[in-house]
Amino acid sequence: MCLRGRGRSLARTIEALNPVLRGWMYYFQYTQGRTALEALDVWVRHRLRVIAWRQWKRPRTRESRLRALGIDAHRAWKSSVNGRGPWWNAGASHMTHALPPKFFARMGLVSLVDLHQRLQRST
Repeated sequence: MCLRGRGRSLARTIEALNPVLRGWMYYFQYTQGRTALEALDVWVRHRLRVIAWRQWKRPRTRESRLRALGIDAHRAWKSSVNGRGPWWNAGASHMTHALPPKFFARMGLVSLVDLHQRLQRST
């Protein structure tokens, strides 16, 4: 994977990540722990939000991207200049509203929980 996700679009990062997630899930398909898979799904999406936040680099870009993703202007501005780090911002409500799980599903990100359910039904 690319260092910190820079220089590669989110779509290409997801494209490179999907075979790894599928392979990992096929290896652990007989696991019974759903909560661990849910936690991993949440962590992967959080990490992708970190990559997006870092790619946006400047407050002006962050504000315009957040506004384009449906965050109101004042909240987008406050979020873009809050001075907190990428990990904090990726977990904050402004990023989870702008980039919800459905956003990543539309981009083609594999859900470990869904894949696990499909594998359990097929065996």
